[in-house]
Amino acid sequence: MAQFVDWDLAAATAGALSKSGPAVSYEDAMRVVSELRALTDEAAGHVASYTGLVSQVEVPPVRVVDRKDWAAVNIQGLRQVIVPLVTRLSGDKPPGAFADAIGSRVTGVQAGTILAYLSGRVLGQYEVFSGNPGQLLLNAPNIVEVERKIGADPRDFRLWVCLHEVTHRTQFTAVPWMRGYFLGEVQAFVDASQSGEHILERMRRGVATLSDALRDPESRSSVLDIVQTPAQKAVLDRLTALMTLLEGHAEFVMDGVGPDVIPSVEAIRAKFNRRREGGNPLEKAIRRLLGIEVKMRQYAEGRKFVHGVVERVGMPGFNKIFDSPLTLPRLDELGDPDAWVTRVHGSQPAIDNN
Repeated sequence: MAQFVDWDLAAATAGALSKSGPAVSYEDAMRVVSELRALTDEAAGHVASYTGLVSQVEVPPVRVVDRKDWAAVNIQGLRQVIVPLVTRLSGDKPPGAFADAIGSRVTGVQAGTILAYLSGRVLGQYEVFSGNPGQLLLNAPNIVEVERKIGADPRDFRLWVCLHEVTHRTQFTAVPWMRGYFLGEVQAFVDASQSGEHILERMRRGVATLSDALRDPESRSSVLDIVQTPAQKAVLDRLTALMTLLEGHAEFVMDGVGPDVIPSVEAIRAKFNRRREGGNPLEKAIRRLLGIEVKMRQYAEGRKFVHGVVERVGMPGFNKIFDSPLTLPRLDELGDPDAWVTRVHGSQPAIDNN
């Protein structure tokens, strides 16, 4: 089929539009990279001790990137998701007159523009699409920029970020089935696509999504709603539950470990939360449309769920959540830890934190 997105142009656009980042000397930049690598190793020890989860595979070293590199890595990941999706939607035929009129180059510019915006915000990421078992990325310019903006102690803030991101790496490397399950759900989302729906209708739904995001501050609409079918809704519910768990677990771990190893953690958390909640109205609308606002809510909702479960059954009891896909929380259980405990444990056991 014809290429729907000019991926090379997307990468070039993301690189051209990405902000250059804070001013640092070459020597300072090298020190930041070296410290982030060392703090990643330190964080790995803290996370393993706190959670009881140990990687079951050889873990690739952290990759410290700048904004352009981050965008390039994610373009490769997006390519692996979007190409089969578009192939299925088109029935492996050319996209048609309307898609041809828009052109892969326009779509490439659009994709690159979105990634340029995100590349200036993301601090770290465990990228699972590009290879097995995945790759931990730390976006050095963004980390330095945020620590300066909130006036945080650099080492404390960097370790705090590493705790969060290393927890994500641990989730995918200590739980042997996690990556396969996640990729399988993404594939299920693609397989649930409807190839017959006219692309104009998708564009109309995209406009409606944007309108909804602008009008309703509590909207959970995102760019995924543009292509969502009824069959995809069920898959997306499972993915939402999974991502809320993983984000909440990372938040819970970083806050649980933090007080013992990061002297200024309380000030960092307070300042960082204010930063998350800030932004002008246009930026907030963009964040809602891209699903970033939903992700931010996942931090709070997921952390509350994890805290509730650990409070009831201890960390070993919580870790039964990683026994199999069947023990993952359902979407409606995220607001009801007792329901998950009853379903998985049968009854509420005594807390065992050993």
